[in-house]
Amino acid sequence: MGDSGPDTRQGGAAEPSAAAEESGARRQLGPGRRAAALGIGALALAGCAAGAVWLFRDDLPHPLGDERACAGSEQRLPDRILVHGTPIPSDAADVHYFTRNGRAALSFRSGLLPDYLRGAGIVPSGSDLFDERHGGVGVAGEPYKLPDGLCGAALRSPVWYYHPADGVRVTVERSPLYGDALRFPARAVITYSLG
Repeated sequence: MGDSGPDTRQGGAAEPSAAAEESGARRQLGPGRRAAALGIGALALAGCAAGAVWLFRDDLPHPLGDERACAGSEQRLPDRILVHGTPIPSDAADVHYFTRNGRAALSFRSGLLPDYLRGAGIVPSGSDLFDERHGGVGVAGEPYKLPDGLCGAALRSPVWYYHPADGVRVTVERSPLYGDALRFPARAVITYSLG
């Protein structure tokens, strides 16, 4: 009995210490496991951040939350832009605008520009597109300088400008080949009062 007592106690004492060592080893992560866990956590956070940027990507780089607005614009224009009550052409593309101090500078490209100019009264009914009583040849040069603050593509020469009433000024790209036509599609730059 004397012999079996100590052996049993030693064996009994040895078992709990082995179990304690195993559970302690499971609780503590080694350096490799810690690095892997941190890496997975960092990837998950990066994925969440990238998802949020992608979700709100249209609003981040644009002033006033409008991709058409140029940097520094003070007032957002409506989705359907009107210039003194007349909507810009339905096929208008590459639209940009800049607003400041109650005025707007607007740029767009359209294949329907002749109809728009007549419909808006910029070219009076029955007048030729290039009637010198209502406009003239723009300043020569390539490319045409956009109004201050307006972003987007510049007008290509030759250009023609109109100066109808109400402080509106319209400059359009004229065809370099045909003197009585606009480019197709033509870009227009319109400056006008927002009031």
